[in-house]
Amino acid sequence: MLDKTARTDSRIGPIGWEGRTLKEMLERSEAIFARTGHYQGLKDLTIRTGKPILYEKIFSHLRGGLVNARSTALNISASPIVKEIGELSFALYTPEGESVALSTGIIVHVHTMSDAIKYMIRNNYEKNPGIAEGFIFCNNNSMIGDVHTADVHTLIPIFWEGELIGWAGGVTHEIDVGGIAPGSMCYGHADRYGDGLLISAELVGTDDVFHEDYLQRCRDNVRAEMYWVLDEKTRLTGCQLVREQVYRTIEEVGIDTYKAFIGEAVEEGRRTLIGRVRQLTFPGEYEAPTFIDIPWAQDETVHALARKDSMMHAPLRMTVSGDGHLSLSFDGANQWDYHSFNCSPSAMQGAMWVQLTQTLWNSDKINDGAYFASTLELPYGSWCNPDFDKVSTTLTWFFLIPAFTGFIRSLARAYFARGYLEEISASYPCTWNLTQGGGVNHFGQPSAFTNFEQSCQGTGAQYAKDGEASCAAMWNPEGDMGEIETWEHLEPLLYLGRGLKANSSGPGRYRGGCGSEALRMVFKTPGLVLFSCGEGQVFSSAGVFGGYPGNSGYRHNVHESNIPELAAAKKPYPVLDGDPENSAISALASGREVFDNNQMTGPHAFAEYDLYTAVQRGGPGLGDPLERDPASVARDVNGGELLERYARPIYGVVLVSAEDGTKKADAAATEKERQAMRRKRLERAVDAADYVARERERVLAKDFIAPVCAMYASSMKLSDRWARHFRTFWSLPDDFAF
Repeated sequence: MLDKTARTDSRIGPIGWEGRTLKEMLERSEAIFARTGHYQGLKDLTIRTGKPILYEKIFSHLRGGLVNARSTALNISASPIVKEIGELSFALYTPEGESVALSTGIIVHVHTMSDAIKYMIRNNYEKNPGIAEGFIFCNNNSMIGDVHTADVHTLIPIFWEGELIGWAGGVTHEIDVGGIAPGSMCYGHADRYGDGLLISAELVGTDDVFHEDYLQRCRDNVRAEMYWVLDEKTRLTGCQLVREQVYRTIEEVGIDTYKAFIGEAVEEGRRTLIGRVRQLTFPGEYEAPTFIDIPWAQDETVHALARKDSMMHAPLRMTVSGDGHLSLSFDGANQWDYHSFNCSPSAMQGAMWVQLTQTLWNSDKINDGAYFASTLELPYGSWCNPDFDKVSTTLTWFFLIPAFTGFIRSLARAYFARGYLEEISASYPCTWNLTQGGGVNHFGQPSAFTNFEQSCQGTGAQYAKDGEASCAAMWNPEGDMGEIETWEHLEPLLYLGRGLKANSSGPGRYRGGCGSEALRMVFKTPGLVLFSCGEGQVFSSAGVFGGYPGNSGYRHNVHESNIPELAAAKKPYPVLDGDPENSAISALASGREVFDNNQMTGPHAFAEYDLYTAVQRGGPGLGDPLERDPASVARDVNGGELLERYARPIYGVVLVSAEDGTKKADAAATEKERQAMRRKRLERAVDAADYVARERERVLAKDFIAPVCAMYASSMKLSDRWARHFRTFWSLPDDFAF
């Protein structure tokens, strides 16, 4: 196939269609959409309506090639993050950079790679460094188009008879990026200069071969160099397979039909999302704010500029118009800061993509049509659209994930208003704890690691069923925690145990799915650093319709543990922490314990035989817990998902022992207890107007902890509109400010 295509030197002339440059093609496409409201002005989808079988055949061929590329690349990769968890995906793009079709996998990057392609087009890469057949471009700069530094893009142009007819793109998550501390998402530094190896839409290969100087630069700048280089080849192989499938398709249907098809596919995608929004949701405005804590005032492992207690604010507003247009606004978000949790607009677009493809538009025909059917407002200067391009973004996900929980809660209300109940979810939990770090590993080599068992959290409750336990991540619809043996091969930590975490589910009429926990022991290393990552002071994923959030995190580590002595004496040792109020770690092991709610820490030193607890999250609940079926509560207790002592105060369920030793609900006693709990609710209830008046006095007095006051002050400073909204809601004076 390669022999049948004319090799193209971009320096000879324009490589776009009809003698245009790529920049002219992109500008023309945007102008046509602005004028007509249709991608490329396509009001009639000629192939789709006139030759529907051909249309579906072309799509199936292209998407089949993408899925095949991912499956093949998955088996080439040596990285456990790719091989075990499936952290890769591939997509096909138009010459202007709009995605046409995509594989399975981490679909957050479908639009981020689009942003990277458009960046190259807008910055005249066609002239310098040139865009030609066999060229390989690479990017992990989120300010150009990406989520964070660990996600690395490979992009190759696809030519046919001297014209650029599209792009193939692939992305994987790297184990280490050469940051100031080991791990793929290190944090604690103040700005981009600690993020690690940054590749800004760079030409890294020609003639389908990586430049050796580029590969050597990668080896010199990352700790897990073998994985980085092999993943480069993984992504390139997948992109080449995608390109070959495009060639085969053109050979079969012709170049003119292919060109027409890719435009129609994007326009169909736009119309599909609009149709789904109109069908499933009720027009209106929906608000759902989210917060997360960064308790770093006393953490000496983080940079001096970051050493403070702060909070982040995501005041999400979802607007559904009558014609099916979906708008999300983060107006009122507070300012970026000297930490690694800032987001680029590309990252926010990627997160919106993830949510759309798992809710409103969960079909195989997903592409950039959604981009043209939706709007995302990101206030300039905020954490989600910084006005300083040197901010750190190594762990963008830390607030990106909770920020979009409000979108799912808003969708739940919009579904309910329209009458679609089975689609309702109480949102998702955040994917913490993130275990990462590095040092000298068990093979005596400098190393870094990031454990991705965090991709298995409990799901949120649905309108008619409980959530599922430990099986999903917001960013990866193919959640898998990976095999213990695989992680132990990569990391100098042994698993003493892994299991479900009782009481992690968010209570409700239907509860969220349970999270899990793992107890790790540092092994065969003189020392390393480990991070703890996740919220500990706030709940970053609320329930809906009276449901409660799942667990927040806590930290329970033991330094200088006596595990070697316990093992030598063949005495019991802890395999899980279990009930933290009756901790198995505290009961069975001794040493210097670190046991608190400070789940978000920088890189702390650990030595051999130290213990590290990783607690994953449970999903939020839906509905009033006092309406939960008592038999379900008993089943949760018997299954170890709910601690018995909480059945009564949370659910009002009185348990008694059955003949087989299990617990069952006493129906009469439970009904009596629930009536008493409802009476107590009424006794302490206050009129809504009185509650608002009381809280207004707190607002007027600015009676909040310092991080909350600073957060709101920042939000009001960045957005006059949000400041007016805040003052209006609380009936505050026009000059009120924090």
